[in-house]
Amino acid sequence: MRERRTPPEELGPMLRAARKRAGLSQSQLGTATGIRRAYVHKLEHSERCPSLAVAEALTTALALDVDEAALLLGCAVEDAGRNHPARTAA
Repeated sequence: MRERRTPPEELGPMLRAARKRAGLSQSQLGTATGIRRAYVHKLEHSERCPSLAVAEALTTALALDVDEAALLLGCAVEDAGRNHPARTAA
């Protein structure tokens, strides 16, 4: 059984600040990274840990600095789960 990881509390505020710094709405960030706006919301409220693929996409789209990228990639999970936006329907 897959273990659900709890993201660090500082993840959400960091992502929100980086998104605003980039001048993007949650919807625009979702479009740029291929994830739903609702999932961006959950990430910004430290409710979910992203998959590694989503974390890498966010790092690029938001032009995160080294410390921000380390925080995000450090909490990323390899197994995204069946309902994760990074998974595609077969």
